[in-house]
Amino acid sequence: MPENCLFCKIVRGEIPAEKLYEDEDVVAFRDIAPQAPLHVLVIPKKHLDGPAAVSAEDEGVVGKMMRVGNEIAVREGFPQYRTVCNNGAQAGQTVFHLHMHILGGRSMAWPPG
Repeated sequence: MPENCLFCKIVRGEIPAEKLYEDEDVVAFRDIAPQAPLHVLVIPKKHLDGPAAVSAEDEGVVGKMMRVGNEIAVREGFPQYRTVCNNGAQAGQTVFHLHMHILGGRSMAWPPG
């Protein structure tokens, strides 16, 4: 794991986070600057720079991220939600560790951004 990656530091326990789920592959925690009543980030423990870095061997963890995000949203009372996964700075990615936003509890405009 890169030493200076914010999310790798959360995985290692060096930075506190309000974790809602953790297992050997993924961690889910509340966003510190929520953009909706529900705003959770789901990340793999393995450092991947973003969606474009996902290889065939990583497909299982990406599926787990989707499942965990859904379980948290439903448990928190938001069965309708949006998932967002940005790839690159131009797309809005600010932390270059693969992560999925789970947003719920308000109307979402389309197109986004």
